[in-house]
Amino acid sequence: MTVAYLDEFQRVVGNGAGPAWLRNVRHDAIERFSTLGFPTQKNEDWHFTSVAPIADATFRSLAAESARHRTPDVTPHLFGHTEWPRLVFLNGRLSPELSRLTGLSRGMRVLPLTAAWQEMPELVQSYLAQIASFDDRSFAALNTALMADGAVVHIARDAAPEMPIHLLFLSDSHATDGVAQMRNLVVAERGSKATVVESYASIGAPRYFNNVVTEMRVEDGATVNHLRVQRESPAAFHVSTTEVSQGRDSHFLSFSFATGAALSRTNIYTTLDGAGCGATLNGLYMVDGQQHVDHQTRIEHAKPSCFSRELYKGILDGESHGVFNGKVYVQPEAQKTDGKQTNANLLLSNRARIDTKPQLEIFADDVKCTHGATVGRPDETALFYMKSRGISRELARRLITYAFAADVLETIELVPVREQLEAFTLARFAPAAA
Repeated sequence: MTVAYLDEFQRVVGNGAGPAWLRNVRHDAIERFSTLGFPTQKNEDWHFTSVAPIADATFRSLAAESARHRTPDVTPHLFGHTEWPRLVFLNGRLSPELSRLTGLSRGMRVLPLTAAWQEMPELVQSYLAQIASFDDRSFAALNTALMADGAVVHIARDAAPEMPIHLLFLSDSHATDGVAQMRNLVVAERGSKATVVESYASIGAPRYFNNVVTEMRVEDGATVNHLRVQRESPAAFHVSTTEVSQGRDSHFLSFSFATGAALSRTNIYTTLDGAGCGATLNGLYMVDGQQHVDHQTRIEHAKPSCFSRELYKGILDGESHGVFNGKVYVQPEAQKTDGKQTNANLLLSNRARIDTKPQLEIFADDVKCTHGATVGRPDETALFYMKSRGISRELARRLITYAFAADVLETIELVPVREQLEAFTLARFAPAAA
C-alpha cells in the first residue's frame, strides 16, 4: 500500500515538519521509495523474508495525541536503574512526563529530534541522512521521507559519561494499526566514550508497525557501546536499520537482543573508515510460535589494520523462522584486516527453521578472516548425563538451552542490562531453576 505513504508524505511536507534543508532530503527519499516500492523475495537481501504482511496492510500514521492519553509505568523497562538519563517515546512521540534528563554528565547532550534540528542545526545537518543510505533500501527511504520523532545524542570530545543514556520506545493499545517512523542520531566526538541503550517494548499485545533508522558517527579514538533490545508485541512488525561510520582507532560495540514481534528485521551496518579501528557485533534472537526474525549485518573494512568480531546466536521453537545474513567486505586498501564471524543456532522443534548465510568478500591480499555457521539440536549426550543425575529431561533441555544463550549474553559489558536479559532468558527456558 505505497499510495497511503505517498499521501502521508504530502501531509508531512505540507505541515513543514523540520528545517528547510530537510525538505529536499525528504523529497529525494520519497521518490526513491516510490521507485523501489516494498522489497520482495526476488530481492537478494530479502530472499528469505516476505514483507507482505506489512506491504499489504494499511497502517495509519500515529499522531502526537496517541502519546498523551496517560503516563504508563515505565519502571519494568528501565533495567532496575531509574536514575539513568532517558528519553521515552510513547507510540512514536516523545513523552516529556516519562523522560528524565537530569544527571547528564558534562559533555553529553541529549535532545528529541524535533528540538535538535532547531537547537543543534549544524550538527544535525552534518550527519542526519548522511550516514544511512536509502538508495537501495526501501524501509530506510520511507523512514527518511516520513521521520517524525526520535533522539539525538551528542558526546563531546574526550567526554566519558559514567551513566548510559537510555532511549526507550513504548507502544500501547493506542498504537493499534498505526505506524511510527522513528529516527535517531548518535555522534561521538574524538576520544569520547559512551553507552547507548535503545530498547523497544509494548504494553499489552497491540498490532502496529515500527520503522526505525539509527545513524551513528564514531570519531577518531571514540568508543560507543550500543545495546539494542527488541521485545515488541507478538502481533507487531518491526524493521530497523542501524548504520555506523567509524574513524581512526575507534571502536563500535553492538549487541542486539530480539525476542518480540510477529515479523522483525534488524539491519546493522558499519564502515571501518579509519586505520586501526574495530567493530564487535554480537546478538541473540529467541522466537517461537510462528514468529519470523531476520538479522542482516555488514562490516565494511575500508582502511588497513582494522579488526571485526561477530557472534550471533539464535534459539528457535514452534514453527518459527530465523534468518541470518552476515557479510564482511574487505576493500583493496584494507590490508592487515583481522575478521571473525560466527552464527550458531539451536532448533528446539522439528518445525522450526533457520536460513543462515555468513559471507566474506575479500579484495585485499594480507588479511586474516574466518566465518562459519552451525545449526543443531540440544545435545543428547549432555541430556543423558543430566538425567543420570536426577534432572528431568525437560528441565535438562531448558538448562542446556539457557547455557547456549548465556554464552553470548556474557559479552554484554553493561552489567544491569546483562543481568536482566540473563534473568529473562533463564525464566523463559528454565523457570524451575529460576
